[in-house]
Amino acid sequence: MSGSLVWARRRAGTARLWHAYRAQRAGLLGLVALALLALVALAAPLLVDEDIREITGAPGAPLEPPSGRFWLGTDQFGRSLLELLALGARISLTVGLLAAALSVAIGTVVGIVAGHYGGWFSTLLMRVTDWFLVMPALVLAIVLATVMSRSLWTVVVAIGVTSWPTTARLVRAQTIAVEARPYIERARVLGGGHGHIMARHVLPNVLPLVLAQTTLGISAAILTEATLAFLGLGDPTVVSWGGMLQEARATGAVSAGHWWYLAPPGLAIALVALAFTLCGRAVERVLDPKLGVGR
Repeated sequence: MSGSLVWARRRAGTARLWHAYRAQRAGLLGLVALALLALVALAAPLLVDEDIREITGAPGAPLEPPSGRFWLGTDQFGRSLLELLALGARISLTVGLLAAALSVAIGTVVGIVAGHYGGWFSTLLMRVTDWFLVMPALVLAIVLATVMSRSLWTVVVAIGVTSWPTTARLVRAQTIAVEARPYIERARVLGGGHGHIMARHVLPNVLPLVLAQTTLGISAAILTEATLAFLGLGDPTVVSWGGMLQEARATGAVSAGHWWYLAPPGLAIALVALAFTLCGRAVERVLDPKLGVGR
């Protein structure tokens, strides 16, 4: 009976949050855009020719402008840019999701542990966090991507381990606020250990903040992945939007006026980053207790 009551309360809370989120028009627009993009990414294997990665035997002429046959034109090898764009959506979204998840996971663990234990241990963790904060995350990611093997997982790790400090500081502040509440003291008196308090009491209370940070982190991760690929530090065996921009630059599309080679991946990166940012801001407004929305 108690389990059914808990699930009923969770469903009711989720329904209230969704109702509040729907009132955020910008966030709803971003969610629709992301849903369409996710649909394209999932259907890419069915829509794209399996030989699209091959640079020989392409169906079109090199650098062919948009036409009825190739809606977005072709690249320097004669491959359809529309098909490459759809295929690149899978890589960009995958890297963004995995890198943001890794970053938020590291930041959440560091923030909860630092806020819970306090003392010299918390000070040490925060000094390490401050060091990562003052160091440019993109520079650190470039260094890691340079010294490690060039692969998709290298990009994910390089982004994830360099972009967690902001989450750590926010989660630490929220943890300190949560542990000042009376029920935490009662849990300690009743014999609750450190792991029990952090997992059963602190973590559920910081999850809304973690959710908002994850949504915003995906946008930054996608931009960083595109930057690394543009600099030639991405996985050369996969098709990504940043890699398409790098190939366009290497081909001389800017000076030659081949705008159709540059515009599609650049606009795709900008639109996805904007969509995730709109969703993240909407989630922040819904979960912000000062606004009283979603209660």
